[in-house]
Amino acid sequence: MVTQVTSQDWRLIIKAFEQAIGKSGVIQKREELLVYECDGLTSYRQRPAVVVLPRTTEQVAAAVKICTQYNVPFIARGAGTGLSGGALPIENCVLIVTALMRQILDIDLENQRVVVQPGVINNWVTQAVSGSGFYYAPDPSSQIVCSIGGNVAENSGGVHCLKYGVTTNHVLGLKVVLPDGSIIDTGSKIPEMPGYDLTGLFVGSEGTLGIATEITLRILKAPEAIHVLLADFTSVEAAGQAVSDIISAGIIPAGMEMMDNFSINAVEDVVATNCYPRDAEAILLIEIDGLEVEVAANSERVEAICRHNGARSIRTATDPAERLTLWKGRKAAFAAMGKISPDYYVQDGVIPRTKLQYVLKQIEELSEKHGYKVANVFHAGDGNLHPLILYNNSIPGQLETVEELGGDILKLCVEVGGSISGEHGIGADKRCYMPNMFSETDLETMQWVRQVFNPQGLANPEKIFPTPRTCGEAARTQAQGQFPDVERF
Repeated sequence: MVTQVTSQDWRLIIKAFEQAIGKSGVIQKREELLVYECDGLTSYRQRPAVVVLPRTTEQVAAAVKICTQYNVPFIARGAGTGLSGGALPIENCVLIVTALMRQILDIDLENQRVVVQPGVINNWVTQAVSGSGFYYAPDPSSQIVCSIGGNVAENSGGVHCLKYGVTTNHVLGLKVVLPDGSIIDTGSKIPEMPGYDLTGLFVGSEGTLGIATEITLRILKAPEAIHVLLADFTSVEAAGQAVSDIISAGIIPAGMEMMDNFSINAVEDVVATNCYPRDAEAILLIEIDGLEVEVAANSERVEAICRHNGARSIRTATDPAERLTLWKGRKAAFAAMGKISPDYYVQDGVIPRTKLQYVLKQIEELSEKHGYKVANVFHAGDGNLHPLILYNNSIPGQLETVEELGGDILKLCVEVGGSISGEHGIGADKRCYMPNMFSETDLETMQWVRQVFNPQGLANPEKIFPTPRTCGEAARTQAQGQFPDVERF
């Protein structure tokens, strides 16, 4: 149980951090702490008491030991791009930021693996090995800014997760600082190890079991050929049926994304790709990769399936620059929403592909019921929805209504046999919906695991698991000066 830390304790804590990490690695001024008061879920804010910026595993371990000694909660943060409040500070906590741990420690092309620190940006991994014909498959839309440590914490996905899987499928091993400050190694340089899969346990644990400080990643050989098809449809239902038919035909695209009309026009207004037909009710972006002969054959089959389902036009890109242009709008979709609305609230539910048409219709009805526009941009191939609800946070009451709408969408996903998260994690935002998906026994069992590694509850408290409070109350802690005035210490 976390106890109240006195002003005298904070002075000692800060001094200990400065000795372990250096004064330049300790942030305590109020105006500087503002940078760290939220992650990508900007609706919820709370300034931490102190921020530390370690550069090595040993410095992370030293920081954790100091927090444990003084019974202070600590939260790991990477690039701060998470969308579920997983890195949201709580009152009187220490934020351990891994952004300066950005070294690629080892590249082993012969065994197709790379060892990185958690602050390494996702896209840097591919850049480091692409010249040798390799790449790192998980590619969130934020891949040019999100860090590998955060990807591991949230088990991030991306466009290519349909064929190649999410982060957990590409992590071979971890070096982890546990909540008592001890250091362990999980996994191995080889794909399979006997014993418990501790690597799999830590990936997606959202910083509640420890902090990863070195990550061994699997890299893949670049495919011989890649085709990207852009098909536009006069109805979302037709596009959804095309998705089901493509998978039913035994074709597994590297990626298959859908955007509705609202999203199409938002992207064209901001990014101006001039690729997406503004009058289309939906578009599908389908990437086929593999051997040249296989890709050519599957591209023809996919095009035939799309036309059978009413596709008005199909554009195929084989040149790397042209492929990038087709993907540009999809990758910029979230940013485009930020341009046309003061605020947006994005959810991350998963549904069976066969329920796609039904769920999208229900989301449309929920949008009309609550009175807020919902843009749909999502990983259609694996049913991972990303409804973006547009609103104005400066208008009292809108955030609460939008949260209710987002909750209704998540409940709908569970009702049709899906999940409340595909890649964004639970964090502070969705923890109150965990009972909609798991029984009390399920949740209690998860808590047992957490308590084994984190018995004092200091590592990222108030995340993942529900409390008696509602989701909004649980996550929304506005920064109102409720933190120690460390400048006076």
